[in-house]
Amino acid sequence: MGNQFVGRGVNVVKKILAIHTGGTISMSQNAQGEVVPNDQNPIAQDATILAGRVQLITDEMFNLPSPHMTPVQMLQIKQRILKAEAQGIDGVVITHGTDTLEETAYFLDLTLPNTIPVVVTGAMRSSNEVGSDGLYNFQSAIEVAAADASRDNGVMVVMNDEIHTARYVTKTHTTNVATFRTPTFGPIGLVTKGHPMYFQKLIQQTTCDIDHVIDGVYLLKAYAGMDASLFDALATDQTRGLVIEGVGAGNLPPATLPGIQRLLDRQIPIVLVSRCYNGVAEDIYDYPGGGIGLCKMGLLLCQGLNGQKARIKLLVGLSAGLTGSALADFLRTAVS
Repeated sequence: MGNQFVGRGVNVVKKILAIHTGGTISMSQNAQGEVVPNDQNPIAQDATILAGRVQLITDEMFNLPSPHMTPVQMLQIKQRILKAEAQGIDGVVITHGTDTLEETAYFLDLTLPNTIPVVVTGAMRSSNEVGSDGLYNFQSAIEVAAADASRDNGVMVVMNDEIHTARYVTKTHTTNVATFRTPTFGPIGLVTKGHPMYFQKLIQQTTCDIDHVIDGVYLLKAYAGMDASLFDALATDQTRGLVIEGVGAGNLPPATLPGIQRLLDRQIPIVLVSRCYNGVAEDIYDYPGGGIGLCKMGLLLCQGLNGQKARIKLLVGLSAGLTGSALADFLRTAVS
């Protein structure tokens, strides 16, 4: 058959760029049972089993455990994808460690034009563990990236036979192979019998092209008895922005308010989301520290995103030079 993709609904040769960045999917378990990086990525080496189905182009950009990933590397991945797209690539698969996978996926979702399928995948079990899921997830991701039906869905995360949007997916379990879930909304599709099936459509969002990333954007999680000390520690010229995971629908202990006001007085944008696993932040409560008063102070309510995603969005907006009402409009909801 030659280099012809045989998944249902696809009858032409597809050129797929596989960008490997490291993580558990590229690691192995040693004799002591410790999961450690390899000198060579076994997934990249094993990718030859797909040679008869797509024209696969491999780029081993990084070999990083996912806690080592930073927005600088995320930007480099974005730039590599744009280069490949200009060269006529049909889709992209990125293998990535799972700890920060959702942040890289959402960064790309915000900064890439929504033109070709871009899929991020990983593994919860290393390459030589019993029940290793890496190669299977990688193959599923290639199936999704090569399918015409995958266009116009933004960046997707494919794990454990499910297709999720980068915008809403999150890691929910430390070790389970079914760790990636989309609270509230669920996956947009499934991978079944070697091809993607979609059941929901992503609401489009505006992308924000950037050529650099700034530092000094932070994330704090509210807790019972929290005071102003952490906010005062951030009241420096190095702080460019802050995301707060409030309790409940988006509320904070009243003792935090003086410190928050001091940050606002320094013209530091502050975004409010909920620390809850499900639901969206809303300005419902009108008491000291309630969401209504926080919004009146000038905090920007970001609905539908968790703390780490909201931080990525704030970082992207600030890196693009957005300020004032333009930044507020960009941040206000998950759909820009």
